[in-house]
Amino acid sequence: MGSITISQELPPNDVLLLRNLADDIERYQQQGSAKSAGNTVKSDSVPGQEADNGTSQRHVSSSRDERDLASMRAVNDPASKDFEPAVFSSVDLRDLSPRLHPVIYQYILLPYIKWAQTIARHPSDVIMVTHLILYFTTSVPSAIWLFYHFTYLHGIIHFAMQFYYIGAYTLMMHQHIHGGGVLRKQFGIRLFDVLFPYITDPLMGHTWNTYYYHHVKHHHVEGNGPDDLSSTIRYQRDNIWHFLHYVGRFYFLIWLDLPLYFLRKDRPTFALKTAFWELSNYAALLTLFRLNSRPTVFVFLLPLALMRLGLMVGNWGQHALVDADEPDSDYRSSITLIDVPSNRYCYNDGYHTSHHLNPRRHWREHPVHFLANKETYSSEHALVFHNIDYLEITVRLLLHHYEHLAKCMVPIGERQMAMTIEQRAALLKRCTRRFSEDEVKEKFAVAAKSKAK
Repeated sequence: MGSITISQELPPNDVLLLRNLADDIERYQQQGSAKSAGNTVKSDSVPGQEADNGTSQRHVSSSRDERDLASMRAVNDPASKDFEPAVFSSVDLRDLSPRLHPVIYQYILLPYIKWAQTIARHPSDVIMVTHLILYFTTSVPSAIWLFYHFTYLHGIIHFAMQFYYIGAYTLMMHQHIHGGGVLRKQFGIRLFDVLFPYITDPLMGHTWNTYYYHHVKHHHVEGNGPDDLSSTIRYQRDNIWHFLHYVGRFYFLIWLDLPLYFLRKDRPTFALKTAFWELSNYAALLTLFRLNSRPTVFVFLLPLALMRLGLMVGNWGQHALVDADEPDSDYRSSITLIDVPSNRYCYNDGYHTSHHLNPRRHWREHPVHFLANKETYSSEHALVFHNIDYLEITVRLLLHHYEHLAKCMVPIGERQMAMTIEQRAALLKRCTRRFSEDEVKEKFAVAAKSKAK
């Protein structure tokens, strides 16, 4: 399968998808080798044989895609015998039966899954119930105890624990804000679903409701366009100083920028709500700091500082590679990652293009969508990577490690498959170029006109 490395730590559908894409690359390379050999022995060729081989290859690929799609959908379908809910981040349910004692598996794990499915909104999302139990039995009591009896050792351990939690928590909340919750819409469960973020968000570095207003009501409306406060298009996206400016503006000015954005868009209610929640959260943190500074630093302020940095580093990686010709295209202004940190531990966050195409798509459906629409991704020249996460993409870009990024690319479509590593690196470098104001007006004015039609 060439340069494609398939980690067995990937979720099952990611393994299936990556093997599928690797098989496409292998078939393309074999066709190229066959054509080269055919050019040297034309006298031995049979008329029409090349066309027959091409048709046969397409038929094989189509049959394989249908088979892979059926397998993917079965894993996600509660009515299928192959349905498999997500229970834990680090291991799949299919791997737990041989690892656990039969009594534990049969009489503890399976009843837990059955119970959790009565709590979770989707039968596949047992993992969200698992994580909520984890947060409310570790983060919450640990934070309370720090305010009751603070020690620096406990404070450091608590912050390290939150450092480990916040990625998965943020992407769980990503599902929450797009879907209006993650638990069932029964009264008691729904009430908890609405209220728990007001407890856990500040512990994980989020201010109340800002993630919702910034991400759902602003970022997905603007789509990395000119009016997006987190847009990357006006930055040289492999320049450290531009990156620091990008992070710094969000870090220190989002409390002002976001309400002003909503006022410019004639959404005064959103402006007032955003300002209220953000400033009231700051007021609460200031009050706690004045009452008991040391636990406030470790419980709230350090996670807030870390989360604000993490959100911008991640968004930079998600939108650093923007096509110079069609920067308004979701296929060409965002990327897809097939990697372990994003997809196993963070609810398929690597499928950012799929998410922008349909922000309400359930996280388990992203690999299915990609494979079902593989030809569209190919024709739109979308960028796909493997064995790299958004953090590393950001770091590699700032270090100008384009060859490494090119090696992590999963070429889709004949145009990308025909490229050498050097040509892929040149393509990626071109995608980091900042847009001038004239280019922004031109590119996005054309996009606005085409959408209006």
